[in-house]
Amino acid sequence: MHNNLVNKYNVPGPRYTSYPTVPYWDDTKFLGDDYQKNVVQSFSESNASEGISLYIHLPFCESLCTFCGCNKRITKNHKVETPYLESVLQEWRLYLAMFSERPIIKELHLGGGTPTFFSAENLKRLIDGIFEGAIMAKDPSFSFEGHPNNTKGNHLQTLYNCGFTRVSYGVQDYNPTVQVAINRLQPFVNVKNVTNTAREIGYTSVGHDIIFGLPFQTKEHVMFSIEKTKELMPDRIAFYSYAHVPWIKGNGQRGFKEADLPTAAEKREMYEIGKKMLEDAGYIEIGMDHFALKSDSLYKAVKDKKLHRNFMGYTESKTQLMIGLGVSAIGDSWYSFGQNAKNVEEYQSLVAQNKLPIYRGHLLTDEDLVIRKHILNLMCRLETSWSDKSLWFNEIPDTLIKLKEMESDGLVLLNSNSIKITEKGRPFVRNVCMAFDVLLQRTKPGTQLFSMTI
Repeated sequence: MHNNLVNKYNVPGPRYTSYPTVPYWDDTKFLGDDYQKNVVQSFSESNASEGISLYIHLPFCESLCTFCGCNKRITKNHKVETPYLESVLQEWRLYLAMFSERPIIKELHLGGGTPTFFSAENLKRLIDGIFEGAIMAKDPSFSFEGHPNNTKGNHLQTLYNCGFTRVSYGVQDYNPTVQVAINRLQPFVNVKNVTNTAREIGYTSVGHDIIFGLPFQTKEHVMFSIEKTKELMPDRIAFYSYAHVPWIKGNGQRGFKEADLPTAAEKREMYEIGKKMLEDAGYIEIGMDHFALKSDSLYKAVKDKKLHRNFMGYTESKTQLMIGLGVSAIGDSWYSFGQNAKNVEEYQSLVAQNKLPIYRGHLLTDEDLVIRKHILNLMCRLETSWSDKSLWFNEIPDTLIKLKEMESDGLVLLNSNSIKITEKGRPFVRNVCMAFDVLLQRTKPGTQLFSMTI
């Protein structure tokens, strides 16, 4: 890829796990009562036909990885496990009280933090507690994030017995220099052991996360990490750019200097090299930053045009209602978003008072809902159309003008009522979405809110 394209389009931009993006939520019009009404509305519209999704945030980690942008609490005190899980289950009971029937859970994801910080017994207690008031869908998609250093065989077996069939491991990079810089020391043998154990138990999808653009990382490092990854052939791979946002995440991302990071051109070369190596190994690029083998359910979702994107990233199917449980978790009722309190103690205090711990959110306008569909189409299918009048919005002419230069650069194909992102344009999908993001266009941020797109 030419460096002039990288330089031209390397600007701060959202990753579009939602629209509107969190910095553009309108808190002034958000009321918790409205969010609850939307949750009930979506539940009544969709539970019987498609079920619901649950995201459960488990924030504890024993050590701080300096690349991490997640909400986490660093502690070696495992006495925090039981009271935290009791709070999560109490929060779940507050949602159950809103519903007229038992929810059918189609999708469940444990994220963090480090979910495997918790003992296998406590994780079983959590899942059993969730299903005391719920029904498991016939073909569920249950997954969790595992740390290669502390995921044990009993974690994997216990969660498999609870219906989990997918696990993803944070590999990041196999090179010692990079691992020291990000405080994530984990040898290849640990990843190999947990990958093989998951497969032996019966997990149908094992994923690895690999990051490019980390401090002190070179293209040779990326090549080495992918060569090692090919020895294990995980079913899917998240191969994504390091999001450097220290102004949001505080000291966690100040463990190295800006000068230690690769340049935008170097990052793009890492991506191009890594992408070719993965494709040569049989992986298919899915949406943005994701690759999967043809045998994996994520690839099948693409072929069946069922790929969806939400706060959990790319998922295999859409559910209209996603409930977020735990500190800082975000729920999506389709008509509104609601985020839980970000502080563990505040979260637990609110739940103890039988209050939903939501502290901010956004009620989607009619315009938001239309643009959300376009951005989902672009992120999941690399194309969208407004030939249906219900998908027209007033600023489409301005959007097309903004996209003309991308068309001349060969990144998109335009006509009067549709757009398609070309193969050359795939690395710039965030930039294309930004042209549809009317809230971003109307109010340019005065300070940097997002990571760079390249």
